[in-house]
Amino acid sequence: MTLPPLTLYLAAPRGFCAGVDRAIKIVELALRKWGAPVYVRHEIVHNKFVVDALRAQGAVFVEELSDCPPDRPVIFSAHGVPKSVPAEAAARQMIAVDATCPLVTKVHNEAARHSANGLQLVMIGHAGHPETVGTMGQLPPGEVLLVETEADVGRLQVRDPARLAFITQTTLSVDDTAGIVAALQARFPAIEVPHKEDICYATTNRQAAVKAIAPRIDALLVIGAPNSSNSMRLVEVGRGAGCAYAQLVQRAADIDWRALDGISSLGLTAGASAPEVLVNEVIDAFRDRFAVTVELVETAQEHVEFKVPRVLRMEQEAAG
Repeated sequence: MTLPPLTLYLAAPRGFCAGVDRAIKIVELALRKWGAPVYVRHEIVHNKFVVDALRAQGAVFVEELSDCPPDRPVIFSAHGVPKSVPAEAAARQMIAVDATCPLVTKVHNEAARHSANGLQLVMIGHAGHPETVGTMGQLPPGEVLLVETEADVGRLQVRDPARLAFITQTTLSVDDTAGIVAALQARFPAIEVPHKEDICYATTNRQAAVKAIAPRIDALLVIGAPNSSNSMRLVEVGRGAGCAYAQLVQRAADIDWRALDGISSLGLTAGASAPEVLVNEVIDAFRDRFAVTVELVETAQEHVEFKVPRVLRMEQEAAG
């Protein structure tokens, strides 16, 4: 049987970012250093495949520090944690390793600096997301006000309109955030802006690649988890860039083949916490049903690498 032709536009960059790669290495190196079990507060990154693989090696994922025994190491996820969490770990004399992405830590430090200068913070982010909870938890209640939309800006009640700064979650839509920033600056002209863009390089690059692909394709698939902010934003960016069908899939088994009936072009990308093995799995699934021609659409190259914490450096060197 002759398979129908399909041009598959493969986004680059896609998949793991430096912060995710570092966080996963931290769990693996901790297991080498201390043996199983090693506890991880919250999913280390938002991807079921990754979490399941680490669980099989002896990682135990919990939501609260109280779920961890005091005599086993605990790792804080890449999304960051409120200041109260490492303080509690220290009080319990636990071995704690911080896997917070350095770019999230940068936002934490930025918030602390603004607060020390007497400014109240406005955070652009998603309520309840671990990164937002962790960032807002760097300061006392009321010092960081959350906005999710431009409409939220109009409802803000601030202490002093002349003493404000804003920060953002690192995994937001670049375009949506620009609109909220414009609304903040229109209402609070004196508000201080980040010295450097808070939305991380990986989020920006992956969204730019989707925008480049969107005009060429009948459908877009984003490999990622439904609780992954950056992955969900890629779906939204694809739709906003003109792709009528843009869907999130966790892996090949989740593909809705009926919805893709009759397509001749497909865009494929992966969120920053989705491993390349899942990309290859999806491509193989399409090769079973189509005569696939893969075209790489590369809009940027990434060479960022973050060091693991010093306590695990010897394990990393031993691992090669």
